[in-house]
Formats: sequence, structure tokens, C-alpha cells
Amino acid sequence: MRRREQREHIFKLLFMTEFNSQNEMKEQQEIYLDEIEEITDKDRAYIQEKYAHVMEHIEEIDKKLNEISHGWRTRRMNRVDLTALRLAAYEIGYDQDVPVGVAINEAVELAKKFGGEASGSFVNGILGKIANAGETKDETKDETKSETETV
Repeated sequence: MRRREQREHIFKLLFMTEFNSQNEMKEQQEIYLDEIEEITDKDRAYIQEKYAHVMEHIEEIDKKLNEISHGWRTRRMNRVDLTALRLAAYEIGYDQDVPVGVAINEAVELAKKFGGEASGSFVNGILGKIANAGETKDETKDETKSETETV
């Protein structure tokens, strides 16, 4: 299974959390994964692990999204858009294996596929702000490091 397919399954599981309690999600996750044809143990483990990691950081992710998305609190966002944003924000902030551009592109594609007409541009705009905020912090760290080394 390709990474894009794995990401789509993670997206669907995250979307399901909007409609199920955490206790229900354990059973729903098993049912969902059992229905995927030709899933390997490796794919299953990757999907479950990444889903769990996103859920571990969901409060931090939502806080970041609320800070960045002026006028659009997470509780008001379209659930498809929010799910795509959460997954990408996790990948940008916590998953070193996923380049920022890939995380943004994949989230936009998921939003277009499952969301409304404006979903792709909305998701792209929010993630662009997150990515730019991250670059600014990284540049500041590099500048501080250079200044310290000079002294």
C-alpha cells in the first residue's frame, strides 16, 4: 500500500473520531481496518500507529489551528477540512519523515476529494500559515545559533 493510501485511511479514522467516543473508536478502528482489502500487517501497524500519534497531540494541534486560523475556530470548521488540517499539522509539527510540502499537498488533495468546493483553498491557506510560522522559528534558531557561535 502506498503512503497516499495509508494517509487516506488515517484521515478516515480521524474523521470517524468526530462521531464516536474514544471507547467506540477502538472497536470502529478494528472494524474499519478489517474491511480494507489486501492490507498487510505492516500497513495496518503504520495506520494504527500514526492515528494514535495524531490523537495524542490533538489538543496541541487544535490549539495551533485556533491560533493560526483567525475567525475560524476548530469547532466551527467543516469536519472534513478540520480532519485534513489535523493530519497535516501533525505531519508538519511531529513527523520528521514527511516533508512540509508533501503534508500540505496531501491535505489539500484530501480536502478536495472529500470536502466542499472551497475546502482545498481553505486548507492550503491555513497550512501555509503554519508552515511559514515554522520556517520563521527555524530561521530564528539558526540566526541565534550563528550569533552564539560568533561570540
